[in-house]
Amino acid sequence: MTKPAKQLDYHKIHEIFSRFAASDPEPKGELNHVNAYTLVVAVALSAQATDVGVNKATEKLFQIADTPQKMLDLGLEGVIEHIKTIGLFRNKAKNVIKLSQILVDEYGGVVPSSRAALISLPGVGRKTANVVLNMWWQYPAQAVDTHIFRVGNRTGICPGKNVDVVERAIEDNIPVEFQHHAHHWLILHGRYVCKARKPVCANCIIRDLCTFEDKNYD
Repeated sequence: MTKPAKQLDYHKIHEIFSRFAASDPEPKGELNHVNAYTLVVAVALSAQATDVGVNKATEKLFQIADTPQKMLDLGLEGVIEHIKTIGLFRNKAKNVIKLSQILVDEYGGVVPSSRAALISLPGVGRKTANVVLNMWWQYPAQAVDTHIFRVGNRTGICPGKNVDVVERAIEDNIPVEFQHHAHHWLILHGRYVCKARKPVCANCIIRDLCTFEDKNYD
C-alpha cells in the first residue's frame, strides 16, 4: 500500500464533502434488501463478494425467506442452493442459519439495534454492524471497507494504519453534517473513481484537494 497521506485539515475536508453532497445528495448502498433482517443477511454475504453477485444470489432467496423464521424453514441446504454462486457460500449459509436461530430465540425475530448485539450474531463483524446501523437506523456509523481504507489513505481524508484507525479518523475529522452519508460517498468514490489499480483522476471532483502524488489523467 502507498504510504498514507497526511491528514487533511478541516477546511479541505469540508469542501470535499460539500462537493460529494452536491454531486450525490442521497447516496445509497448497492445491496438489495427489503427489511432490517435481509439487510443483515445481504451484508454478511457480501464479505469477499461483490454487491452485484450478492444481489443476484439473494433475489429469489429474499422472495421466499425475508424473516428469520422463514430462513430457518428453508433450511441449510435450501440457503446453500440459493447462494452457491458467491464465495465461501457453505460457511456463509451456516452463519445465516445460526444468526436466524438466535434472532428467533433471543430477539423474537427482530433485528437488534445496537452494535454490540449485532456483532454477537454469527458472521456479523463490526463493519457489517455499522452498515446495518447506518442504512437501516440512519445512525452515523462508519463501515470501513477496502475502498474507504484506500481512499482515506490516498487522499488524506481519513488516513490510518488499519480499519479501526480509519473509522476513528472519519468520526473525528469529517464535519457532523456529512457523517450520515460519509461512508457511502467514500465507498462509491473508491469503487468508481479512486480505483485500486488505475484511479480515474480526470473524472475526480476532488482532485485539486487530494494529496495523492501518483495521479492518473490517462
